[in-house]
Amino acid sequence: MRFALLAFVALAATGCMGRTANDKGGGDAAATAALEISVTPGGEAPTKVWTLRCPSGTGTLPDAAQACEQLAQVDDPFAPVPKNTACTQVYGGPQEADVRGVYRGRPVNAHFDRGNGCEIDRWDTVGFLFPAG
Repeated sequence: MRFALLAFVALAATGCMGRTANDKGGGDAAATAALEISVTPGGEAPTKVWTLRCPSGTGTLPDAAQACEQLAQVDDPFAPVPKNTACTQVYGGPQEADVRGVYRGRPVNAHFDRGNGCEIDRWDTVGFLFPAG
């Protein structure tokens, strides 16, 4: 029982990913990106597809310039949840997103969903890339 309580306190103190949506890190202000973002809201709603180009702040994503600024501040925004991470079993909804392209010179092929606490945290960290409308 004591071990479970200590594990819970450790997870709560550090967060599932070791960062929160408000922890933006110290990213490069002029990060380059050429991304295609597909968001499926769930249900019968159609998938939306946007593009984002940074640092120019162009593309079809709403508020592209602001998204580039925010993206530059997130450390490793497309990293998956590390294996063997304990995540709360909370369902956050049917939304899914895929991000493909190049970010800071590296290929990106990332999938996001809201299937547990860690994935919700990961989604929220870059949620500005997934506008609802």
